[in-house]
Amino acid sequence: MRHVISALVMNEPGVLANVAGMFAARGFNIDSLVVGRTENPELSRMTVVVDADDNTIEQVRKQLAKLVPVVKVRDFQNTAYIERDLALISINVAPEKRAEVVEIVRLFRARVVDIARTAVIVEMSGTEAKIEAFIELVEPYGIKEMARTGVIGMARGQQTARDEAIGTEKPSGKRVRTLNAPATAALPPS
Repeated sequence: MRHVISALVMNEPGVLANVAGMFAARGFNIDSLVVGRTENPELSRMTVVVDADDNTIEQVRKQLAKLVPVVKVRDFQNTAYIERDLALISINVAPEKRAEVVEIVRLFRARVVDIARTAVIVEMSGTEAKIEAFIELVEPYGIKEMARTGVIGMARGQQTARDEAIGTEKPSGKRVRTLNAPATAALPPS
């Protein structure tokens, strides 16, 4: 079963290597791994997509939580969340077929970001399923090249992983270091 795991980690050197090493050492295959800064310069958000059963995911979650630079781990499996992936896709297209491809692009609410004599580059974001459906429709034209960011995700609603992490305890019972962050009330609405 596909799981999207979000981890708030300290923004410091070696964290990505530690997390990737934990997955590799236990033989877990990563389908997607994205790391980026958050609104707090001390934190980064790491989003990992893994295809595994619930017991394996629980083991992954516990192992991640044990790593020192990891502040909070959340599996979105049973949570309402927003998921996005960004893709740039270069499609072979003869001038006489360009209108067909542009119509597919329009239907998927994507956008053409570059046009050449025999190719277009399309930018689109959405769920993995939406991007895969788009790729399936344009594959007959010929995909020259593709780059994808990987999945990012965020829980819906008022509660954020950052709110949960500040001043809370890890499953090990150790206190998480309080971050130099503005009060939640001072943040813009989500």
